[in-house]
Amino acid sequence: MNGGSPLGSWDVAIILVYVVVIIAIGLAVSRRQRTASDYFLAHKSKTWPVIGLALLASNISSTTLIGLAGAAYDHGIAVFDYEWMAGIVLVFFCIFLLPFLLKTGVYTTPEFLERRYDRRSRLLFSGLTLFLNIAVDTAGTLYGGALMFQLAFPAVPMGVIVLLLALGAGIYTTAGGLAAVMVTETIQAVLLLTAAAVIAVMAFSQAGGWDAVMAATKPEMLSLIRPANDPVLPWTGLVTGVPLIGFYFWCTNQFMVQRVLSAKSIDHGRWGCLFAGLLKLPVLFLMVLPGTAALLLFPGLPRGDLVYPSLVFKLLPAGVVGLVVAGFLAAIMSATASTFNSASTLVTMDFVRLRWPHLGEKRLVTTGRLATLAFMALAVLWAPQIARFGSLWQYLQAILAYAVPPVVALFLVGLFWARANATGAFAAFAGGLALGLGLFVYCVVLGHGGPHFLLMAPVLVLASALILVVVSLATGEGKPGARPSKEGAALVWTPAVFRAETATLAGQPLWMNYRVLSLGLVGLTAILVWWFR
Repeated sequence: MNGGSPLGSWDVAIILVYVVVIIAIGLAVSRRQRTASDYFLAHKSKTWPVIGLALLASNISSTTLIGLAGAAYDHGIAVFDYEWMAGIVLVFFCIFLLPFLLKTGVYTTPEFLERRYDRRSRLLFSGLTLFLNIAVDTAGTLYGGALMFQLAFPAVPMGVIVLLLALGAGIYTTAGGLAAVMVTETIQAVLLLTAAAVIAVMAFSQAGGWDAVMAATKPEMLSLIRPANDPVLPWTGLVTGVPLIGFYFWCTNQFMVQRVLSAKSIDHGRWGCLFAGLLKLPVLFLMVLPGTAALLLFPGLPRGDLVYPSLVFKLLPAGVVGLVVAGFLAAIMSATASTFNSASTLVTMDFVRLRWPHLGEKRLVTTGRLATLAFMALAVLWAPQIARFGSLWQYLQAILAYAVPPVVALFLVGLFWARANATGAFAAFAGGLALGLGLFVYCVVLGHGGPHFLLMAPVLVLASALILVVVSLATGEGKPGARPSKEGAALVWTPAVFRAETATLAGQPLWMNYRVLSLGLVGLTAILVWWFR
């Protein structure tokens, strides 16, 4: 790439039109946001196609596009394990947790923890989520986007690019809340998939076709199941760490779950989740394997994070580059808008409304808008600091592996064991966080090494779960014979819940039965994993 911009006038025009149209649509939706339910949960009126596409658009950020292609280039396609596992995790979510979340009518997942345990767990979880929203989700997305656009506009400083990206998503998010975010995400998901398909076709075409890429690539680079001593993604981490991190991300992370909370019914919530799981399967061909084709096209790149920009700017003709960059921008804006909106929801509902419970609807919405602006500023300041870390993808996954195990333990144990109590939950959350932070500093920050982060995650989950069980049994609420609180007991899954649901589903056509659809998704996933085992 030379010192000038690789974008032609048509490319720039396409990008500008996209930005103007998306912001205009978002602002148009904002006119209808009058109540807290409107602003934070999009009227609770969303149907399954919108939910599924919004989940995909929220998940596929700039870090995903750059990270997947780069990881495939550096280490092979095993990075796709994070993607296909999403479908399995979402099936679990649909069966066990989603009905409780929707029936309780909560605005946030930390609010659900308060219903199950007490306010201490809610505030701890909300605070942790806010930190991860800024330090991991939003900042990572903005930094990944800035890497790409700095190549497109080399004369513009990274800080300015980050600011413009944040403003682009923040304008309509601040005005329109979740409804504006989900409407724009639906459009962005279609554009994102279209752009990814264009890159995939061009990459394989220029590399000599599918057979040529497969023949020239080492077998281990095309394997989803790696040896136990693999430094990137050992199979032991695949069966333990990946599902646990996936459970946090898809089942408890506010910026994903909030889309499901907007569902008009439990059925639409479930169908939307399963649709999102289905949409994750083509990611292997659209976003991962083009990174493998890049081994033939661009051998010797200094780092994998340059693969995706190279595919865009070196392969595509003028005009098409604009379409693909607009798709990349769609990924940035949708993911950024998602995290801004979820963070503002957490601040408003988990902190402000608790402190001032009599605030009116308009003031709650105003608070959410002010919180969005504040998080925009924080993300813009932090995003450039991610350059201090190595691989963007490793940065994201490693932080989650050390930070979220207590959350996973509280949800999983509390979902299936009624005697888990508030005191045990607080002890497990505080103790698990302290242990995770200490190990992160020792192993990652100070560089002393240790188990793979995917193996560290299950250890920390087990440690947190053990604290929860021991403290619950040692305190009055959890002793044998003691009864859990009425509200907490109502949020514990039992076989009776399954039997009651079976009766409800008996009159439903098979094509609408989420259990049948779940089996279909698991079957398709198994076929794909076996093919690339």
